[in-house]
Amino acid sequence: MKYKSVFDIIGPIMVGPSSSHTAGAARIGRVARKLFGKQPKRAEISFYGSFAKTYKGHGSDVATVAGILDFDTSDLRLKNSLVIAEKAGMEVSLTTSEILTEHPNTARIKLSDDQASIEVVGVSIGGGKIEVLEVNGFTLQLGFDSPTMLVLHEDRFGMIAAVAKVLTQHRINVGLMEVSRHDRGSRALMAIETDAPVSVEVLEEIRQIPYVFDVSLLSLN
Repeated sequence: MKYKSVFDIIGPIMVGPSSSHTAGAARIGRVARKLFGKQPKRAEISFYGSFAKTYKGHGSDVATVAGILDFDTSDLRLKNSLVIAEKAGMEVSLTTSEILTEHPNTARIKLSDDQASIEVVGVSIGGGKIEVLEVNGFTLQLGFDSPTMLVLHEDRFGMIAAVAKVLTQHRINVGLMEVSRHDRGSRALMAIETDAPVSVEVLEEIRQIPYVFDVSLLSLN
């Protein structure tokens, strides 16, 4: 991921102490929350690498939970997120692992309630920037710095063209597109970063495309 300015390296407006271990952790948690779409009953957090070794001193645990509560990196409630989560009835479990990962600041988050669950793997790459590498087993590489649409669909011929046709008709420019699938002909996940917000009407139009199972839009800004 490229940095656009010195502020991307220094980090965002945040509750400290670390842009990578605190702000980055909060953003990973918030992406998981946005993808889940509501406050979960249970949050299972696993830290790897540097996160696992320093999370207490750098507040990666409270930051991740703050993100899951949908708090921004600058929200002063971040330091009290564990207490706030408990009062809200959210069960939080945190574990560490010595398994080697490609990036030292890696977190795996599973959110669930009685109806649904989601599992997200994200890494903090510095300056408050993150990359999401996995969503429910689908391999991706997304920063969620711009509006990002996720389209769950059947893996078949013409699906990318069908979605692109709708975006073209509404003059929505695509900045990045990634497609991941478990197996050929099974379910696939299309991730599309756009240069402008996508309206509810456009999302519904894409949802009506045959063999599309679900459409969601995520933006942290």
